[in-house]
Order: sequence, then structure tokens, then C-alpha cells
Amino acid sequence: MLLKDKVVIVTGAGPGMGQAMCRGAAREGAKVVVSARSVDAINAVRDDIVAQGGEAIAVPCDVADMDQCCSLAEQALRQWGRIDGLVNSAYYHPDWTPLHEADMGQMTRVMDVIALGGLRMAQCVIPTMLEQGSGAIVNVSTLATRKANPGEGGYAMAKAALNQMTRQLAGELSGTGIRVNTALMGWMDGVPLDHFFASMGEEGEAFRKQRASEIPVGHIPPDKDCAKAVYFLLSDYASEITGASLDVNGGDYMAP
Repeated sequence: MLLKDKVVIVTGAGPGMGQAMCRGAAREGAKVVVSARSVDAINAVRDDIVAQGGEAIAVPCDVADMDQCCSLAEQALRQWGRIDGLVNSAYYHPDWTPLHEADMGQMTRVMDVIALGGLRMAQCVIPTMLEQGSGAIVNVSTLATRKANPGEGGYAMAKAALNQMTRQLAGELSGTGIRVNTALMGWMDGVPLDHFFASMGEEGEAFRKQRASEIPVGHIPPDKDCAKAVYFLLSDYASEITGASLDVNGGDYMAP
């Protein structure tokens, strides 16, 4: 088990990879703090993990609120006495629109949730990790920061800020035992993508097949398999990796 007995906080545990990460981390032996704004959703994930013999608690949290972020970290400490990992996966997506036409209220929101939300959570767990002399933070980012995708400018800007936060914290935390890395996800098969294709009507299935044919691995990577890259970065197998950005997209983007 990659994460045996590690206490891991996952934010943004809504439908899709957030929930997949919680379940998968528990299967890898982690004690999981399941967090999102939706109480019903996180309770269901917690109950599923416990029913499978794992350990988990559900803590609602809006990462745009510093007090809620710190309360999330405190509840993890009260339950298990340590924090070994943080996965920043909280999500907000502005309307799909050209960046020069973006609604500034939505732009403020996406930066507040993704970029500043990640920083708030980091600030709330780092004191504990410093005391322990160990810890791993994984920021979940996107292929859209590598390949500009029309309509995704606001989302990509916020994730790009998260990418820089990885490098900044990794450097500033040198010698502390705390590692900070990024996993950049591409197209992921799962509930959110199913809804996206369904919204396209009759054209949806054809577009799904087209997208799958364009990805070198020959299919759209399932979110539960993409989540495995996060477990690796949280684990001791990545003990010598910090400040890194790992592309997890089936070869849809290959860095030069």
C-alpha cells in the first residue's frame, strides 16, 4: 500500500476525480479527510470508504473561507494527530467564453477558489507538517495550462497560478521535509465528462470517439487511473521529488 497509515486531506471531493482520489487513497491505506462544500456528497464518499474497511471522515469546507480551511486541518489533527498529505483539488469553472469577454466576478471567484484556496489550505497544514518534519502537498492542475483551449482562459489562469505556487513553496520549504508537486490532468473519463458529452446530444458520442483517437494511449484516461499519479506524489516513493509538474494526460501533451 503506497499510503499506509498516512493522513491525507482531499479538497474538492465532488463528482469526478475528487471522489475517485478519496476512494483510491483509502484503498492505498490512507486515512482520508473527505472535503467539499456538499455535505451529502462527502458523507456518501466517507460512508463508502468505511463500508469497504477504510478510515475516513467527512468535513465540509469552502476553500474561499480561511476559517473553514483551518477548521478542516484542525479536525484532521483531532481525529488522527497528524497531517501527512494535502491534495488541492477544489474546483470552480467560469463560463466558457473568450478571456477578453470574461465576467470579472467569475474571474475573481475562480482565482479565489483554485489559486487562493490552495494557498489557504497550504497555510493551514504547513505548520503541522513543519512540526512533523514531513509532509506532501499535491496541487491538481490542468492540461489547459500547457495547451491554450478556447473558452478556458479563466480556469487556466487560476490553475497556472497554482502551478507557480508549487514551485514557490517547494523552494521556500527547502530542507523542511515538506514536498510540493503538481499533477496536471488532461481529458479524464468519468461522470463530469459523461455529462459534457451528453449535453452535446447526438454529436456527443462521435466527439468522444474522436477525442479518444487523438490521445496516444488510445483512450480517454479514466479519472480513477489518473488519480494514481497523485498517490505516487503523496507517497514515500516520491521522496526525492519536489517542485515538479507531472503531466497525466495519456500523452495528449508531451513536453519538449
